[in-house]
Amino acid sequence: MSTVATWPTFVSKLRDRKEVAEQTIAFRFEKPSGWAFKAGQFIDMTLLDPSETDSEGNTRGFSIASGPHEETLMVTTRIRDTAFKRVLNNVAIGTAVRIEGPFGDLTLPHNAGRTVVFLAGGIGVTPFRSMLVWAAREKLPHRIFLFYSNRRPEDAPFLGELQMLERENPNSKLIATMTGMEKSHRPWNGETGLINQEMLARHLKNAGSPIYYIAGPPAMVKGLHEMLNKTGVHDNDIRAEEFAGY
Repeated sequence: MSTVATWPTFVSKLRDRKEVAEQTIAFRFEKPSGWAFKAGQFIDMTLLDPSETDSEGNTRGFSIASGPHEETLMVTTRIRDTAFKRVLNNVAIGTAVRIEGPFGDLTLPHNAGRTVVFLAGGIGVTPFRSMLVWAAREKLPHRIFLFYSNRRPEDAPFLGELQMLERENPNSKLIATMTGMEKSHRPWNGETGLINQEMLARHLKNAGSPIYYIAGPPAMVKGLHEMLNKTGVHDNDIRAEEFAGY
């Protein structure tokens, strides 16, 4: 997530924050009038005069987790021990940050006749949350499958909301899978294990001409990309975004 040109820049204030999974916080910022983005795009956010900093700097790229129609601009992140994350998680409501963007083309295809397959790991679900709430709001005709992998339900951002969206939108299907249920305190009746060729084949039997979107940790993105290539999926039908250090 890097920028190479001059893009819209504005200052925005933090409206609220809330935990959406264990060690995962959603931050909502003011969205300026007239500023628009496409579901699935990202922004660069810079802390202004932070109380501390480190070698990673004061700017981070975040996928926009909110839909274009929503009142606020939401980003979501795992909380880890960096100066940026500590500051963002502790600043007062009303604190201003600088935002630049939007960037990126990880957006829904124009051709609604193609099946959309999202492959998400953990916090990588954020751009897909944006696209799914937008598709439901606009009643888009796209047929969408979301394969969503986490260790435990406790670690899965927006899981309850995504289950609700599946019920609301007959064109969307959620296939959530857990890889570490032995460490969970919650019941789970869904899929278990890693997203693999067998799981995809089982749920995508009638999916015509799918286009794949992958977002998550770099190792997961690389592994799923290679798996798709081995099954005959061309790179032109794969879009990927890595979430490193999140």
